[in-house]
Amino acid sequence: MQPVAIQPRVESTSGMIHLDQLLRLMTDKEASDLHLRPMRPPLLRVNGRLMPVDADPLQPDEIESMIHGILNSVQKDQLVKEMALDLGYGVSGLARFRGNIFLQRGTLAAVFRRVPYETKTLDELGLPDVLEELTHLRMGLVLVTGPTGCGKSTTLASLLKYVTASRPVHVVTIEDPIEFLFADEVATVSQREVGTDTPGFKAALRNAMRQDPDVIMVGEMRDSETVATVISAAETGHLVFSTLHTNSATQSVDRILDTFPGDQQRQVRVQLAQVLKGVVSMKLVDRADGDGLVPAIEVMRASPRISELIEKGETEPLIEEVESSVSYYRMQSMNQSLLALLAHSTITYAEAMSQSPDPEDLSLKLRKMFPSIEERGGDMSPSTADFSQILELQQFKKLYEEQEEKHKVRLSERDEAVNGLEQSLADRNEEVTVVRSQVQELTEQQQQLRSEYNRLRQEAQEKIDKLSGRIKELNQRIMDSNGK
Repeated sequence: MQPVAIQPRVESTSGMIHLDQLLRLMTDKEASDLHLRPMRPPLLRVNGRLMPVDADPLQPDEIESMIHGILNSVQKDQLVKEMALDLGYGVSGLARFRGNIFLQRGTLAAVFRRVPYETKTLDELGLPDVLEELTHLRMGLVLVTGPTGCGKSTTLASLLKYVTASRPVHVVTIEDPIEFLFADEVATVSQREVGTDTPGFKAALRNAMRQDPDVIMVGEMRDSETVATVISAAETGHLVFSTLHTNSATQSVDRILDTFPGDQQRQVRVQLAQVLKGVVSMKLVDRADGDGLVPAIEVMRASPRISELIEKGETEPLIEEVESSVSYYRMQSMNQSLLALLAHSTITYAEAMSQSPDPEDLSLKLRKMFPSIEERGGDMSPSTADFSQILELQQFKKLYEEQEEKHKVRLSERDEAVNGLEQSLADRNEEVTVVRSQVQELTEQQQQLRSEYNRLRQEAQEKIDKLSGRIKELNQRIMDSNGK
């Protein structure tokens, strides 16, 4: 698809385009990003595609004037020193924007991402209801992952919005820069920006532990020190939300482990198995009706089997466990999410296959549910005149429901077995405790009997000695009387 110019033409009475003017156009067009590059018109990303604004190419001095007009002295010094700068910028009554300013070919360029003032709910974002359950956790680590621009920050903001509206807690966010603004509701919120309110993520996390937090949001886990501190925070009774640039739950676990040296990974696996409560992996895919994008979501939640696999370092079977836990734990893989979108005609067959991390697996799943889908070129809608296809769909629905019920029963039986083993272990431990008590009691009785035996033996020996002395004395008297 070729880029098309966005009307109306952007001009300024002073002959120079103002940044706020472009940001307003960006908001009007519901664009996600604004690109400013020398010798090109401004570019807007609309529905995932970059499109040029109908304006004259920007000159280097125009971009420099736009950028310097929103920077303070500290930010200007940082830009000169590091040749790049992250910042938050707000236009009153319009929206907030996350900006990155950088040098390319010796001239300034910038990208601004729109952050709406109003935070959408999970329903408005089209996300699974199971994500709401993650906000009720009292402690643990929840990760939102995916590539750049997939909606991680928006999803994280929606989760935190639900927390602030429903739980009387203290929420501390650590961001670079601050994007969504949260007002105190049922919860109270402290937002800290790296570079403005704190020198870095590590220092902010260390200080946050002394600020009586209940919920902590870390914008991104960038290094092993931040990861270690996040895990420690989750271990000490806090609910921690954060993001990673990974494409799946399996990759997320591997990425966390790979940030540590080999001799530390075993300990980290044990810690991660205990604290990791959920991984939400996202990507945005094109809608079938051409009306924007829709999220495809992979959800992995903590279960005894998931925790066991993480502790053992066996990440490959994680996806199989996720797919078999749809009914009981409400997990789902990316392919299952794409299949659901396709079944509801939200996306096309071609889009599902192109976005799938494992197209062969997705094709197999589709053929099981819709045997003739590939012969129909991906068309999942039955002929309006063919009742047999309706019956076919009903039969596959019934088979799917039966399979789901079997999985549910198997999981229930597995949980009952685990509970039974835990109860047996508890009974054994109780029996061991009783036996140990009896052994200790018998040992004490044995010691008492031994002490009594030694006392009686000593007394008997004393009596024997006295009798022996008496016998000697009597013998001597007899001998003396016989001698006379």
